[in-house]
Amino acid sequence: MRKNFHFLLVLLLCASMSCKQSSREEAQEQFRQRQEAILERNENQSGTLPAETTEEGATTVEEAEETAPARPATTAGDKVIGIKDGDTIELLRNGQSETVRLYGVDTPEKKQAYGERAKQFTSDLVFGKTVRLITHNKDRYGRTVGTIMLPDGRSLNEELIKNGYAWHYTAYSKDNSLANSEADARQFKRGLWQDPNPVAPWDFRKEKRSGSTTTEASVNTTPLPAGASKRTVYLCNSNGSAVYHLTKTCHVLKRCKQDILAVTEAAAIQEYDRRADKTCSNL
Repeated sequence: MRKNFHFLLVLLLCASMSCKQSSREEAQEQFRQRQEAILERNENQSGTLPAETTEEGATTVEEAEETAPARPATTAGDKVIGIKDGDTIELLRNGQSETVRLYGVDTPEKKQAYGERAKQFTSDLVFGKTVRLITHNKDRYGRTVGTIMLPDGRSLNEELIKNGYAWHYTAYSKDNSLANSEADARQFKRGLWQDPNPVAPWDFRKEKRSGSTTTEASVNTTPLPAGASKRTVYLCNSNGSAVYHLTKTCHVLKRCKQDILAVTEAAAIQEYDRRADKTCSNL
């Protein structure tokens, strides 16, 4: 009796394993048939195979192209190869040089206070770098008027105004962002707004064209010492300072709480309206 029981148990186990093997083989055969059906269908569709996915749920090339966002009208890839002044730069685009005048921005002229500093500010941000140009139009001189986007996504136009190195050029722009940037710079007296009566560059140009020399915009005509255009001097970048120093080690400069600028003596006299300090010199 016990032998019969063991014999039946062995038969049941064998039957179970046989069923499992049969089920596995059946599943494999069904999978193979599905794959053959897919390949046959693809071969019948216009003679080309669509991009296949390697994982469940992966997106095909065609689907990716259909769902990708539209590309912007302008793309990064323009290298800044020259700085003409604070609001005018030169780009290398498609192998050609292109002059760009910043939209809605007017920096001080080179002979005005902050003119050279505005140019240096622009140079520090973009010279030699790859930027993105958003074109607005062409001006009467044939220059491209546009917005320059920095590699980190900021706008050079806004940065110049926000930091007090330019006016919002309202005669040609009604941009609210630029207007707000100027209001912010005025409120916190950044850059040129430290001066009690800063002269707008368009007023400076108007006075220059009229030949007037009586306004605050006039160039300092103090006679220059011999070699002033080549000699480097140092000055405290503070509105309260009225002198420049022949040596950077002068103890007076140690009291400066702002940046110490190295400029030519001619620039210190004519552009920054400074006089030579006699404390640390033999003048």
